[in-house]
Amino acid sequence: MIATVYKSTGSWYNVKSESGRFFNARMKGVLKIDDITSTNPVAVGDKVNIEIENETEGTAIINEILPRHNYINRQSPRFKHQHHIVAANLDQSILVATLKEPKTSQGFIDRFLVACEMYHVSAFIVFNKSDLYKTKELEKYEQWKTMYETVGYKVLLVSADKNE
Repeated sequence: MIATVYKSTGSWYNVKSESGRFFNARMKGVLKIDDITSTNPVAVGDKVNIEIENETEGTAIINEILPRHNYINRQSPRFKHQHHIVAANLDQSILVATLKEPKTSQGFIDRFLVACEMYHVSAFIVFNKSDLYKTKELEKYEQWKTMYETVGYKVLLVSADKNE
């Protein structure tokens, strides 16, 4: 049965079958993907083949990872020659950043956008917490908005707290 990975927590994955049923699944033994050295072979967004383990408890075994359309990764924090797959089979990505409490660095934003470009995933940037911004942060937002929009990214300013 084919399912999509919705959540990854350690060795357990929350998957949704094509019929719409959710299962808690784990990998069968060691799954390897050709030409990818990854710290996590199964990622959110992956299409996987599952076998129901216990119908009543809603558990399943992942026995195959289907080919990916694309994925975004980052270097593994522990193993410099491996990478950690953040998500797979993406149509677009949204980076939620903040200019205050905490401040998202421009370097982080740029690295994220480079990863998206590298794997052909369209991206846009949402700056949250606008309700906390004073003149200094609003000026920085306008500066960054102009810079990122000039190179083709959509940039939004929101306040999740104020629902704006």
